[in-house]
Amino acid sequence: MATQTDSASTGSTPPADRPPVPARRGRSRTGGSLLTALTWIIAIGFFSPVLWMVLTSFKQESAAASNPPTFFFAPTLDQYRAVLDAGAGTYFVNSMIATGVSTILVVIMAVPASYALSIRPVKKTQDVLFFFISTRMLPVVAVIMPIYVIAGQLKVLDNIWTLVVLYTSMNLPIAVWMMRSFFQEVPGEVLEAAQMDGAGLLKTLWRVLMPMVAPGLAATALICVIFAWNEFFFALNLTAARSATVPVFLVSQMTSEGLYLAQLSAASVLASLPVVLAGWVAQKQLVRGLSMGAVK
Repeated sequence: MATQTDSASTGSTPPADRPPVPARRGRSRTGGSLLTALTWIIAIGFFSPVLWMVLTSFKQESAAASNPPTFFFAPTLDQYRAVLDAGAGTYFVNSMIATGVSTILVVIMAVPASYALSIRPVKKTQDVLFFFISTRMLPVVAVIMPIYVIAGQLKVLDNIWTLVVLYTSMNLPIAVWMMRSFFQEVPGEVLEAAQMDGAGLLKTLWRVLMPMVAPGLAATALICVIFAWNEFFFALNLTAARSATVPVFLVSQMTSEGLYLAQLSAASVLASLPVVLAGWVAQKQLVRGLSMGAVK
């Protein structure tokens, strides 16, 4: 009786009178399901052109150009054989050389530069950073004529090493900006501990800092690979038969005789495959690198 009287006097609400919690959970689950379904629809919408390109690459030209589109067909590798017979291997080798060498050079130069601008800043650091990024603001078409004249005077037109130099200078500012942000995320206590242990500058950089910013370095290198692999304007205007790259080869598939959709799709799939494989191999490092600094 005393317990009932005390509960009545305090005016506490019995547990049975509380609002039902399962109803709220049901609404949140419904909202989450709708959001998931909407996300899948958007993702499929963005991916559908890529899927259609892959399917078209396995069609005959008659099926690829049919109207209405052909959804059921006998797959064939004839278009891939035609692309390889057209000399695509030379273009791929040129792209791999220009992309790989330029990316290595960018990483070698961007690491010490970004270290100096972040952990060991120099005077007028912001001016230096603005100078780096301002080189990317200049339209490429505005510099193609002097570059063409200089390359002609030096007799390095249609030379793969000309593209290596241009791709390195094109990607270096972006790499410096990205690597600088990654170096700034390194705690100062780590550097102090390395100095107390007697580590010099090079040892601190390569054995202490580089393992910590390795995900960011992988993300930076992959972005440089994508930019260099997809570059078209310099390759089109400064190369011919010997040093042309994959984007130039794709344009060559559009001839005056007509547009061969199936063969062009096969060439596009082959051109996209190296970058996709590189992103798939480095996906863990890429996600960690792009998310560095997002959560403190």
